[in-house]
Amino acid sequence: MRRYIAKRVAHALFIMWLVATSVFFGLRAIPGGPVRAMLGQEGTPEARRRIREQLGLDEPWYVQYGDWMTDLLVFDFGSSITSSESVSAIISQAAPRTFSIGIVAVVVGLSIAIPAGVVSATRKREPVDYVATVAAFLGLSMPAFFVGILLALVFGVWFDLLPIVGYTPLKEGIRPWFEHILLPGIAVGLPYGAVVMRMMRSSLLEVMDEPYMKTALAKGVRSRVRLYKHALQNAMIPVVTVAGIQLALVLVGSVTVELVFGIQGLGRTLVDSMIDRNYPVTQAVILLVAAVLVFTNLAVDIAYTAIDPRIRYGGDSS
Repeated sequence: MRRYIAKRVAHALFIMWLVATSVFFGLRAIPGGPVRAMLGQEGTPEARRRIREQLGLDEPWYVQYGDWMTDLLVFDFGSSITSSESVSAIISQAAPRTFSIGIVAVVVGLSIAIPAGVVSATRKREPVDYVATVAAFLGLSMPAFFVGILLALVFGVWFDLLPIVGYTPLKEGIRPWFEHILLPGIAVGLPYGAVVMRMMRSSLLEVMDEPYMKTALAKGVRSRVRLYKHALQNAMIPVVTVAGIQLALVLVGSVTVELVFGIQGLGRTLVDSMIDRNYPVTQAVILLVAAVLVFTNLAVDIAYTAIDPRIRYGGDSS
C-alpha cells in the first residue's frame, strides 16, 4: 500500500505540473492580455511598453515560465496584476467561502442520496421508489444556479428566513456563517446528491442480484443483515468513486451559485481574473481546484481498502 501511495502521489505531482504548464501557455495563447485589459484600446505604445516591463511580460516566454515554475516550488503565486495584492492573500480570502459551500453541499447531498438510494433500491417499483427517481431526475435536470434562485426566492424573499446575499466568516460565529452558507450549499448539494443517489440505487440493485445474496436469503439471513453487512458494503465502491469524481460538479456549481448569492469565492475570483487577464490569480485558482480534484481521487482510491479489505494495490499485503 505504501508503495502504491508513493506512486500515486508522484503521478499526482506530475499531473499538477501538466496543469500548471497548460494554464501558463493557454492563458497567453488567448488574444488580448493584461495590458489591453488595463489600458483598453486608447493606450499609447509607450504606456503599453512601460506596463509590460513592470509586469515582466517583456521577458522571453521561457524566462517567464522558468520564473513561474520556480516560484511554485516555494508556493509563491506572485501578486495580482490589477491590485498588486498578494495572490496568496486573495486565495486565502476566497477559498474558505467556496470550500464552505462545498462542505455543506457534500454533507447535504450525501445525507439525502445514500438513504434515498437504499430505500429506492430495497423498495423497487413501489411508490417511494418512483418518488425518489423523479426527485433525482429533477435534481439532475436543474442546474445549481437555478436551484439557488428558487431557494433564495422562497426562503429569502417570501418567508425571509435566511440571508441571500453575502458571506460571514466562521470566526464571527457558527450561526451567522451557517445561515449565509446554507442556501448556497443546498443549491450545489441537490444536483450532486441526485447523481450519487442514482448510482447508489443502481449499484445496490446489482449487488442484491448477486448469487451470494441469494444464498444468504436461502440460508435465512435476516434482511437487515443482508442489506447492511453484505450488500451495502459492496455497493459502496462505485458510489464512492462517483461521489469523489462528482466533487468537480460541486466546484463548478459553486461558480454560478456564488454569483447568485453575491459571495466572492473562488468562482467569482476566477471569472473576474479571467476578464481582467489577471494571469497570476487565474493560474493560482485553477491550480488549487486541480489540486483538490487530483488529491480527492487519490483519497478515493485509498478509501477502497477501508470499504473492502480484500482490495490490495500493487501486490502489497500491507
